[in-house]
Amino acid sequence: MREKPKVGFVGLGMMGMPMGLCLVSQGFEVLAHDAGPAVLEGASMQPALSGVAAAPTIVLMLPDSPAVAQVMEKLLPSLGPAHLVIDMGSSLPAETRRWAEACAARGARFMDAPVSGSVVKAKAGTLAIMAGGDDATFAQAAPVLKAMGEKIIRTGAPGSGHAMKALNNYVYAAGLLAVCEALVLGEREGLDLSILADVLNASSGRNIASETKVKQEILSGRYAGGFQLGLMRKDLETAGSIAEGQGADAALLALCRARWNEAMAARGPRVDNTEMHLHLKG
Repeated sequence: MREKPKVGFVGLGMMGMPMGLCLVSQGFEVLAHDAGPAVLEGASMQPALSGVAAAPTIVLMLPDSPAVAQVMEKLLPSLGPAHLVIDMGSSLPAETRRWAEACAARGARFMDAPVSGSVVKAKAGTLAIMAGGDDATFAQAAPVLKAMGEKIIRTGAPGSGHAMKALNNYVYAAGLLAVCEALVLGEREGLDLSILADVLNASSGRNIASETKVKQEILSGRYAGGFQLGLMRKDLETAGSIAEGQGADAALLALCRARWNEAMAARGPRVDNTEMHLHLKG
């Protein structure tokens, strides 16, 4: 029998676990490692982080740049010319560029490929993926990425994927904030909010939040869209770091960051981001 291609996978959280299972279902042998007690069915758990280096391609699905740095500092000595590390979490673009340079010094490759989509899409293998890397790097990464994503967009050099995801999520956060404010104002005005949602979605106010969150999560009272408030705030801080690095006067971004920080302080980082509506209602 033909040997299964090996993929290292570090980080088996809410998104990482179903992404790893997609790789298993697509015929990969997944050498998985997690700091917690998570177990990936059909994969080999590596007691030592360096064990994932037995695979030529290693996926990182970690919460932030400090977590990536903690892993890379331990993993880097095991890397060589055959290795590619793919950071699929939400990291700072500057940190992505730093690790790309550190890997290049050892002959290895490092790219960013952050994802957009819910846990449902992670389970289905239909994520949107923003891939930052040169042609040779992408060629090695493509089979792995295609096992987890439906739409793969090449974004440019390492760091560009993380920058584009942060800016995309800023636009989403601004749209969701506006929708939640409109619902609060509409309720106080005595409007039928279900009809207001129909008006938004048939008119110029339509956005992904109005289409997929208002009736499904907010008006239903579920507040379970699948993206934590703390993760939204983190992506906004990444977008803010881009603006600050440029010395740009991004006034709406600054306002958006402030409102989401207020909401996280009031409701905690683990609640769903649609609870912004409850925060605004007071």
